Amino acid sequence: MTTLNEQLASLKVIPVIAINKVEDAIPLGKALVDNGMPCAEITFRTECAAEAIAVMRKEFPEMLIGAGTVLTNEQVDQAIDAGVDFIVSPGFNPRTVQYCLDKGVAIVPGVNNPSLVEQAMEMGLRTLKFFPAEPSGGVNMLKALTAVYPVKFMPTGGVSLKNVDDYLSIKSVLACGGTWMVPTNLIDEGRWEELGQLVKDAVAHVN
Repeated sequence: MTTLNEQLASLKVIPVIAINKVEDAIPLGKALVDNGMPCAEITFRTECAAEAIAVMRKEFPEMLIGAGTVLTNEQVDQAIDAGVDFIVSPGFNPRTVQYCLDKGVAIVPGVNNPSLVEQAMEMGLRTLKFFPAEPSGGVNMLKALTAVYPVKFMPTGGVSLKNVDDYLSIKSVLACGGTWMVPTNLIDEGRWEELGQLVKDAVAHVN
């Protein structure tokens, strides 16, 4: 059984997706899988997130699917029911983290300073989201954190083709979360060929 960290490290880039229509879930999943990125972090910023995850999970059982922007225990339950592999939260909420641990689902909470890293470690977590990456000091801040703490990071927020190599060059970085290859307007307009090309370019760039 491949661990979540191993899967993230092999993928290198995790597309962070806001999906507005459930019917887009299957063509979106196909564009990702067919172009070498069999993964998705579907954010709970839209009303149909849980339903879209469930559709994607059924159609693409081998995909690595996470639920992003999870803020409440209710959303954790919805994500688990939809079949996610892991939960991602923008910040570090001990209540949400503990709820995920009790439910047996992996959670990657957001941190951006030493105190939050230590609080996460205190709860047994060793894989964390560095968010928002660029506004929080970017590569230099992350290097400072990794010099002190034995944890793995998934930087997200301001990561793009221009700087993804800088983040991935840091030994403790498993993968980067990004939106540049899954623009919401392309999803909303069903421009799957263009989106697929962006995905293919992203995969080629990091491999």
